[in-house]
Amino acid sequence: MHVPVVIIGAGPAGLALANFLQKSGIGCVVLEARDRRHVEERQRAGVIDHYAGRLFEEFGLAEQVIGGAPVETLLEIRVEGVPRFLDGPLLSGGRPSRLVPQQFLVRRLITAFEEGGGDLRFGAADVHPHDFAGDRPRVTYRDPDGVTHELTCDHIAGCDGFHGVSRRSVPDGELTTFTFDHGIGWYTVLADAPAPRYPLMAVSRHGFAAQFARGPHASRFYLQHQPGDDPRNWPDAYTWEQLRLRLGDDNLPEAAISGREVVEMRSFVAEPMRSGRLYLVGDAAHIITPMGAKGMNLALVDAYALATALVTAVRDGDDAGLRNYSDTCLRRTWDYQEFSRWFTEMVHDSGDPAPDAAFRRRLALARLDRLFTSPAAGAAFADMMAGTAL
Repeated sequence: MHVPVVIIGAGPAGLALANFLQKSGIGCVVLEARDRRHVEERQRAGVIDHYAGRLFEEFGLAEQVIGGAPVETLLEIRVEGVPRFLDGPLLSGGRPSRLVPQQFLVRRLITAFEEGGGDLRFGAADVHPHDFAGDRPRVTYRDPDGVTHELTCDHIAGCDGFHGVSRRSVPDGELTTFTFDHGIGWYTVLADAPAPRYPLMAVSRHGFAAQFARGPHASRFYLQHQPGDDPRNWPDAYTWEQLRLRLGDDNLPEAAISGREVVEMRSFVAEPMRSGRLYLVGDAAHIITPMGAKGMNLALVDAYALATALVTAVRDGDDAGLRNYSDTCLRRTWDYQEFSRWFTEMVHDSGDPAPDAAFRRRLALARLDRLFTSPAAGAAFADMMAGTAL
């Protein structure tokens, strides 16, 4: 079977790319190693910034994919229990983001693609891209019945995440990789606790904490911890004690905890984001900390950049967009990496209790204060949160 584009991976990047291509009349097949239930129920937080939301509008998918999702209002930041509020949409000139958990987005993207007649194959094992250095790439895989298949194509999109096969298939020496460990751990718990009115971040001398709504009667909480310690072993009573301390809320009630995870605070970038006719998209090319909520948005913009370049190449025979794909995406990637690192330092250094961190703590508190006292600083922050154009 021959198809113009084979997409490896059915996460937000792969499914967005598949829908963009489908709306443009470009054929593609999506191969996903996991089964449908796993893909649709994989719990991940998510915010679609204003710019990424406009990409769905451009392809006529906004109402079907993100319609009805809550719109960003205020952000509460507490410092030593004292609340302050930042109006991101106002400061960014009326460009709100939307609160969209990843599983919500993925389900809707799957539905949109399949309703349009898309070819999405779950349970594809042993996926391997071949011959992408030439003009006749192919992808082999094994279906759930154990039958091996081969797809020839014109282009391959590697949307299979950090641990996927796509980046590992690039020949040695072609990629330069950059990694950074932020030296911070996050412990996140899902609890049946009343949701806060606004997304909440808090810093204190006890460390960083946050609380975000996961429906009207559930919250996800975040606690900074030292790497090497596994906070999933903390007693629930200690977890709630730390949340009360850091959120500055002595009346925060205990609630049943239904999920516990540890989030790695790390950054990674691979350059370039292509090898021949294999293009790396989203987490296959870069990992970013959750601060600023840019991970999923980077994946969506990568998908948009690749889709528009593929449409021009397949339809018009102009491959300039494909040649520039990596440079275009990497400019935004490094811009967002810098913003995420700046944000990470600001809220974590503000609550660093270590004696040798006193100077960094004062610097971070000055950064926080500037957001609320300088209109220019607040607008610059809100502009990055809303997303910037290519």
